[in-house]
Amino acid sequence: MNQDLTVGKPDRVLWKFCVPLFGSILFQQLYNIADSFVAGRFLGENALAAVGNSYEVTLIFIAFAFGCNMGCSVIVSQLFGAKQYGEMKTAVCTSMAAGAVICVILMTAGFLGCSSLLTLIQTQEEIFADSMLYLDIYIWGFPFLLFYNVATGIFSALGDSKTPFLFLAVSSTSNILVDILFVCVLKMGVSGVAWATFLCQGVSCILAVLAVRKRLSGIPTDGKVRLFSAKLLKKIAVIAIPSIFQQSFISIGNIVIQGVINGFGVGVTAGYSAAVKLNNLVVTSLTTIGNGVSNYTAQNIGAGQMPRIKAGFFAAVKMVWLLCVPIVILYLFADEFFIRIFLEKPSALALLSGTRFLHIVSPFYFVISVKLAADGILRGAGLMKQFMTATLFDLALRVILAVGLSGPFGYPGIWCAWPIGWCLGTALSLWFYSREPWQKQKN
Repeated sequence: MNQDLTVGKPDRVLWKFCVPLFGSILFQQLYNIADSFVAGRFLGENALAAVGNSYEVTLIFIAFAFGCNMGCSVIVSQLFGAKQYGEMKTAVCTSMAAGAVICVILMTAGFLGCSSLLTLIQTQEEIFADSMLYLDIYIWGFPFLLFYNVATGIFSALGDSKTPFLFLAVSSTSNILVDILFVCVLKMGVSGVAWATFLCQGVSCILAVLAVRKRLSGIPTDGKVRLFSAKLLKKIAVIAIPSIFQQSFISIGNIVIQGVINGFGVGVTAGYSAAVKLNNLVVTSLTTIGNGVSNYTAQNIGAGQMPRIKAGFFAAVKMVWLLCVPIVILYLFADEFFIRIFLEKPSALALLSGTRFLHIVSPFYFVISVKLAADGILRGAGLMKQFMTATLFDLALRVILAVGLSGPFGYPGIWCAWPIGWCLGTALSLWFYSREPWQKQKN
């Protein structure tokens, strides 16, 4: 069901809207967690390192899918809030057309450049072939990833966070079963892990796109809907391109950090691969709630309900902190248990590096969650200059610190780059937010 985010108590509205989003991203993260789990438990430490190593490269593709999601979602939210339904449908068609072009360009670049990228980040010889195999299959499935993200962005813009949750719940659960079938029964190795994700993500994409088409057909409009608008494409691009750059720079930064980590050997790489999956599960989930705040902000700006934006920020902070409490406790006191989920017989180095990562990083989830809520409002208001500045400042600092601290302190120095970057980045995001620049958009 479509949901108007411009009426009702902000706390209640955001809980109702964001909790299914949170559940959706948890299930989406199960794709990557299932890949690492099956690789580590049934294929060994090298296979886990290969999948984890490849994951840093796939984040570039995810960045483009995420940018398309946000560009479409924010503009569709504003048009839906303003009840301009004809223009809203045109924005959806325009987003789909732009997505198709992006797929062709990015897949071509991926097939031609991934091998060089793996070499650039000092991928160890014993995991290079499996890393490359995983990436080749992943690239073939990129259209599924992109169009699924566009579809879920449309649902979010309409205030419906439950439908994509149901799709992902089924497909991600199926992915675990297919992973085990391909790897344990059919003995397909790392390629089985990649093909399982390809198939299950493809099913969720097709179902989501069909559901979007049906949902939009039920919204009445006057006259014929245009299939493309250069004006709307420009508006979408104003949101999408900075979001893509933001996520791409994060991916590139992570790749640089991955290259530094690879220099400490396969054991540290495997431990990091397990710990960073757990970290990404949390941060990506909190980011999704930030995306929900963007939809909330965009709808309220479209409807001229400016006072609700600040109330929405405080409601979002309360929500993410409640979610952080159990996660931080588990990561601090059940650290070895979680690392062993991915590694049946981890080496001492892999176990130590993974648990140290969780100990150093997890307490600062309370900090990064505040930044993501503030960033969600900036992005929903279309204030991409401020949004990009705060994000890239955090990233640049983390990369510089990771490289600089790795020499005197070893791999634990790399882990310390996360909390330092998060703290300073959060301070900058809060400063931008406190100035309330969206108030200038009243008229």
